[in-house]
Amino acid sequence: MRGGPAGGLPVRRLSSAAVLCAGVILLAGCAGAAGERIGADGRGRSPTHTSSDVRGPDRDARGDRGDRGDPGSRRDLPPVVNHVRTRDRVVFLTYDDGAERDPRFVGLVRERRLPVSMFLTDSVVGPGYGHFARLRAVGASIQNHTLDHPALRGLPYAGQRAEICGQQHKLRSRFGIRPRLFRPPYGTYDTTTLRAAADCGIRAVVLWRVSLDSDGALTYPRGRPALRPGDIVSVPSGEPTSLSLTQRTLRLLREIEARGLRVARLEDYL
Repeated sequence: MRGGPAGGLPVRRLSSAAVLCAGVILLAGCAGAAGERIGADGRGRSPTHTSSDVRGPDRDARGDRGDRGDPGSRRDLPPVVNHVRTRDRVVFLTYDDGAERDPRFVGLVRERRLPVSMFLTDSVVGPGYGHFARLRAVGASIQNHTLDHPALRGLPYAGQRAEICGQQHKLRSRFGIRPRLFRPPYGTYDTTTLRAAADCGIRAVVLWRVSLDSDGALTYPRGRPALRPGDIVSVPSGEPTSLSLTQRTLRLLREIEARGLRVARLEDYL
């Protein structure tokens, strides 16, 4: 501590960490004006590193994923997204669990060249990985949705890591890939989830702003109730419904096209 120029008042020297923290706070304030932020517990606004909005290819993606620095640094943790900030008139179709294995859906993805993302749970897929191999062959991407579909929030680190890394290993043995996107079951997570995901090689935790009901209707858990560019749409599977996965997807595609939007590959924007 040293005396200051006015009346000998003490002046504290700010550490480099404090200066960096101040810069982060200023940047977070700017980002907050652009879109809602998701807290580390998955509940509403919180001053964390996570953001519901990540810019598309026109933004340097490294700034969203963070550096691989010291363990425990907030910059090491993957972003949590439910919407992508982009000028492109695109939305992203994501399918959960893997319970529905409609063979006509493979034909739809092939014919429409739909870049869909399949978030798979091993215990749900069971012996049906061959179906998803066929989907991957026609353009779908395969991503991580845990081994056994537990609600992760509140579980110890070892358990969360086992669920996420275990499915990484399963998908690598099945498809020869290492997914970099992860969706926590039920959309619930905490900071431990993000730490475990990062340690398993995950680069982004993907939630959703729009969901497709079993009757083919869109619901909006977060934000304005209208489909808009950059929205991530979740299509659950396995719920009792009179409509097949193919029929529900066709209804969704008509809604997307009516709004002048198109489907894009999520991995290209994260």
